[in-house]
Amino acid sequence: MAYLLQVDFKMDGPFGDEMTEAFSDLAKSITEEEGFIWKIWTENVETKEAGGIYLFQTKEAAEKYLKMHTERLAGFGITGVNGKVFAINEKLSEITKGPIQ
Repeated sequence: MAYLLQVDFKMDGPFGDEMTEAFSDLAKSITEEEGFIWKIWTENVETKEAGGIYLFQTKEAAEKYLKMHTERLAGFGITGVNGKVFAINEKLSEITKGPIQ
């Protein structure tokens, strides 16, 4: 069973193309994390929020990544990280074309 990790936090920027340029190396490093399958990056310029939706192979891998990522963000001065791990209902997700693989 795969596990979804939902993360969001307040951030003053960068956003859009500037975010892409600033975080491309970080994005590449995330693909090397244990149990990582994929990530969808999220951003909201109006509310100054960013984050992502991740898919991991195991609950343990998702929780380990959340702990490490929260500590890394604190190093960037970002606090108040919201992170939640969810089990995926694969059968219902398949019906609604969820990218669970």
